[in-house]
Amino acid sequence: MEVENPPASDDVDVKITGKSIVRAASSRSSQPSVISLSNLDLLSGRFPVTYFYVYPMKQPFKSFTTIVNHLKSSLTETLKHYYPFAGQIVSNPKTDEPEIVCDNHGALIVEATANINLEELDFYNLNKSLQGKLVPTNSEFPLQVQVTNHTCGGISITFTFDHALGDASAFSKFLLSWSEIAQGKSISSLPDHRRNLQPRRPPTYDSSLDHIFMTCNMEEIINMPPNDILLKRLYHIDASSIDHLQTISSMEGVKRTKIEAFSAYVWKIMVKTIDESHTHCKMGWLVDGRTRMCEDPNSMSNYIGNVLSVAVGEARVVDLKQLPISTVAKMVHESIAKVTNEDHFLDLIDWIECHRPGLMLAKIVLGRGGPALVVSSGRRFPVAELDFGFGSPVLGTVSTTIKRIGVGYMNQRPSGKGDGSWIVSAILWPALATALESDPHHIFQPMSKDLLGFE
Repeated sequence: MEVENPPASDDVDVKITGKSIVRAASSRSSQPSVISLSNLDLLSGRFPVTYFYVYPMKQPFKSFTTIVNHLKSSLTETLKHYYPFAGQIVSNPKTDEPEIVCDNHGALIVEATANINLEELDFYNLNKSLQGKLVPTNSEFPLQVQVTNHTCGGISITFTFDHALGDASAFSKFLLSWSEIAQGKSISSLPDHRRNLQPRRPPTYDSSLDHIFMTCNMEEIINMPPNDILLKRLYHIDASSIDHLQTISSMEGVKRTKIEAFSAYVWKIMVKTIDESHTHCKMGWLVDGRTRMCEDPNSMSNYIGNVLSVAVGEARVVDLKQLPISTVAKMVHESIAKVTNEDHFLDLIDWIECHRPGLMLAKIVLGRGGPALVVSSGRRFPVAELDFGFGSPVLGTVSTTIKRIGVGYMNQRPSGKGDGSWIVSAILWPALATALESDPHHIFQPMSKDLLGFE
């Protein structure tokens, strides 16, 4: 997919001051090994995933050069354990499907300077603060890191991964291991790179998957239905607001999870913003299958790769507007429950096997079937824990450099404050952004330096 690289805005000037390639401290063998992607890797595709972290510098002061050199040396050690992240992703000449060549080609580290203090960044409008400020994604390097020095002495770091390397759970493990090594600790978990999620013989699957997933080509991706899902926003949600949503969503006598309650609230807001010609409205949820694939929930906890599926819920617009949030939360729960089991993931692996080779995506991602929003929970993704030896970040969030997207998107993760509040990264259409921000309950608060706790 194309990634954006428009010119930077006038008020923030980011200049590249250096680039270097960091390789693993030692190769695993004299001959490069090849990792064939699993079926679930093929479903996730090759698009870049970017995480944005902000580190105000605190005493004792460390120079930018010292920080960058420390990041490089600790990354060298980390890549010994995560050797695929230093490889290259190429097309297999026989199958034309991507595979990872573990040849210690290296990761790309980019050094940059910005003519603005960290606290002066627009943390709410990510179009303004990030768009055009990042080096364009280079497919030669599946892992790219940009370290930007700000005039206040603080730094921001973006980590960009090729999705073929893994999903959020895999990237979380990698970043945690890197921070542990940077602090002089032993890594707390050893990664599993086996990619051993194999289809059954013969492959078989429930026909319902044909309604959720589809084969496609690059032309269909490029020419997805036009929409105005362009606004990249960052919000703060107080812990008290999350607790309130959970309380009112559990009024039918069954306690709903925080993400179910949050989703029900957003769904009811979203339905107010769609065109009246639509009688139904969809919502989707990314689901990690690691704890669903085996009887032992810990057996896949260190699996590096993609183990994701998409749950899709659909309801009538009139019902979503009229039903209480507790009933909508029940609908959310029932939709997600359909995929949170081993049978679903085994069926999905087999569905992909029956449709290889070629591109495959969830229909909702391509904008098929009207306006929709996908929610991804990053509640276990590290934020405050990501200390590379110069303090914890005040912000850690996900962004995207993809030009066009067929569906609205929200990702929630814990605030760096550790107080139970959330940070929500969102890609929205204008009417939905307005509806969320003008709701009298003030659940979604536009992110600011004060909400981040800048001193």
